[in-house]
Amino acid sequence: MKYILTLGLALLFCVSSYAQDPTLETGEVDVIKDFDARLLESNLIPVSPVLPPLDTTTRRQKYNIRGKNIEVEYLPPKIRPLAMSGDALQKSYNGFIRLGGGTPNAFFGEGTYHVAPNDQFQMDINLNHQSANNDSNVENQRFSYNNANVDGTYFFDQGFAVNGKIGYTADVLHFYGYNEIDEERSFEKEEVMQRFSIFDIGAQVFNGVRTEADFNYSAGVDFYFMEDNYAARENGVDIKLNGTKWFNDKHPLSVTLRTDFTSYRDTADQDLNNLYLQPNFTYHGDVFKVKVGANIASNNDNITFFPDMELAANIVSGIVTAYVGAGGDLHKNNFRNLAAFNPFIKSRNRIENTSYYNFYGGIRGTFQGIDYDVQANYKTAENLALYQWNRDTALARFDVLYDTASIFTIKASATAKLFGGLELTGSIGQNIYTLEREEKPWHLPALTANVGARYKMLDEKLQIFGELYFENGVPYFNVENEEADNLNALFDLSLGAEFFFTENIGIYLQLNNLANNKRQRWVNYPTYGFNALFGVSARF
Repeated sequence: MKYILTLGLALLFCVSSYAQDPTLETGEVDVIKDFDARLLESNLIPVSPVLPPLDTTTRRQKYNIRGKNIEVEYLPPKIRPLAMSGDALQKSYNGFIRLGGGTPNAFFGEGTYHVAPNDQFQMDINLNHQSANNDSNVENQRFSYNNANVDGTYFFDQGFAVNGKIGYTADVLHFYGYNEIDEERSFEKEEVMQRFSIFDIGAQVFNGVRTEADFNYSAGVDFYFMEDNYAARENGVDIKLNGTKWFNDKHPLSVTLRTDFTSYRDTADQDLNNLYLQPNFTYHGDVFKVKVGANIASNNDNITFFPDMELAANIVSGIVTAYVGAGGDLHKNNFRNLAAFNPFIKSRNRIENTSYYNFYGGIRGTFQGIDYDVQANYKTAENLALYQWNRDTALARFDVLYDTASIFTIKASATAKLFGGLELTGSIGQNIYTLEREEKPWHLPALTANVGARYKMLDEKLQIFGELYFENGVPYFNVENEEADNLNALFDLSLGAEFFFTENIGIYLQLNNLANNKRQRWVNYPTYGFNALFGVSARF
């Protein structure tokens, strides 16, 4: 290091000398000895470090922190309903039978049995019989009704299910209206008997479990064969295909394709064939529901577009829901439907479709335990079926007439479950008809009302019930005065009770039409008046 330092100083000196004024004299320097720097000896002074005194004073610190929102992504929580104690489940029974009799010469029996040997198969068997004979008061005022049907479903492991059903109905009545026309007339019961025989059979394939794509499907076909003892026959086949796709478990998109064929034979042949395409979509919001769809119907190459729309919104959650909607359809006035409404019609009638549009609105909800629904609707109907007594027939049978009409309806219904086991129900409806050709809506009611009450006590071993029905006198054409008239009104008060004195065996009593109101629903056909049924019940 000494030599390097000496050499560096010499070079620096040379450079400095070279940079001096050239006029100065130059010379040479001889280095005789290297410089040897030495420090004098010194004494070490020890120094001991000392910590500063502790600061025991308390100071308040103030920090200014600027707020910042941090976005955090997380899965929404699963909301679970709060567990609430509910009513105890009623014990279920596979079978039920009720047998009895009464007045006037009445017999009654019904039974049902549910078969479910495993989770894949279930079947229901139903039997029903009703009959009465008031011949001692009104000649040939009697009827008999019998029905038996079996309905079974099998669920396959592959996820689909197959349903099949078969049934038979024998409905026997008599044209006793001649007693009101001429008291001197008399007929044997076979001469005025009408017997409807109906055989039903159907099958359906559908998804028995929920599919992975939330898509429900079904394909079914129903047949019926009907005849009476006046050589009238009718066959029908109804094929229906349906598919429904669910979005977010609550918004269904549904499409239905349906073919409804009817063949009616009496002295002439008539066919009434309808085709339908019915798409619709329903969206369920938090406080509203909207359905948008159409019912596209075809008959005899005539295509009609009917709306299928409804909008409902919660005005007061759970208490008041307002709704408006529009709909429409083709209603078949075939022999089966006409005879079900008026069993005293002639066997030879013209069958037609009633084409109608329906626009409605109302409110529904629950208030203090009362379920209610109030609605107003306006309906236009083309080929509305009316009924008029045929004076030329000795058996007091009815012709079917068709007219174009508009119908304004106001109706309301309510159900209330009050203290204990008391339940009240009621409904009322008022129709206002405007017809194009006919003077009155022959044999169609305008005002109907009913009130019912049912009370359960003694651990539901005893049930007491009562019902009141009211309906205005329907208009009819009075052939004697050649003008419109009204029949008497219906006022029917009924009471009944059923008591199970053991778990499986009970008795019942039903008293109908306590006011003995012999109202004529169809001109010349008074009802039975007071009648009663009593018997035994069994469940197992």
